[in-house]
Amino acid sequence: MTPSPPPASVPPAAGPGRPADGTARVDPPDRAAPVDSLILHTTDNGVSWITLNRPEARNALTRDQREHLIARLAEASADPDVRAVVLTATGRGFCAGADLRGAPSSDERVAGDVARMIRDGAQRLIAAVLDCEKPVIAAVNGTAAGLGAHLALACDLVLAGESASFIEVFVRRGLVPDGGGAYLLPRLIGPQRAKELMFFGDAVPAAEAARLGLVNRVVPDRELAKTAREWAQRLAAGPTRALALTKQLVNASLDADRATAFAAEATAQEINMTTADAQEGVASFVQRRTPAYRGR
Repeated sequence: MTPSPPPASVPPAAGPGRPADGTARVDPPDRAAPVDSLILHTTDNGVSWITLNRPEARNALTRDQREHLIARLAEASADPDVRAVVLTATGRGFCAGADLRGAPSSDERVAGDVARMIRDGAQRLIAAVLDCEKPVIAAVNGTAAGLGAHLALACDLVLAGESASFIEVFVRRGLVPDGGGAYLLPRLIGPQRAKELMFFGDAVPAAEAARLGLVNRVVPDRELAKTAREWAQRLAAGPTRALALTKQLVNASLDADRATAFAAEATAQEINMTTADAQEGVASFVQRRTPAYRGR
């Protein structure tokens, strides 16, 4: 597919008739629409732009969309010409979570169905973001609720438009958080804050999310796509394999003791020093010039 530039801007979250929590009932979506039209994808200057495009449903994810997202992230990992990923959305919200319409009713389920659905669905999606070998930026426009919030928070860097908000909506529906929420949030903001968000299900505005440490930066809505593009281009010009190894080290360190983390660090250094970019980095330092990394 011929690469085309990413969206010039991300529409703001505000809109007439929108509820405070972004969880209003929406008109039935066109479920027959091809998944390629619901998950837009372009590659531009080494950046893979993945855009959720189901605005009439506030970008709630169907099973097919979820699988498409997982495939796109796997492709980004394997493609040497992709050196950064941006995940964003169209319309008034980033992602309202999983679209459960069509899921088996309680009368139709058998023992183990729910656990299998979570393992094979929401958890696979979040793992695909965490395990992507390229840095992933979330550009969050509007509300990110439930699985949508966890999809954003699993990304390596999170940019939020000033009208964005994050909601641990599960408790409002009498549900337990899924999509790795109880794993992600304590590691980002500590267990007490994580429990507060999950126990009450209050909307967290972008500015408060930044104060808590859920997002890296809040920008005006009109500058969200521009800022995401600037950050992604910086990452795409960097030493791609070193960034991948750094991501692995940081993610693994949260579950490792010091000896294990130190051993992983030494191994990562050994692996990275075999790359062309590491050699270029050292050479450019000695020669007092700007390095030109090629992602290899």
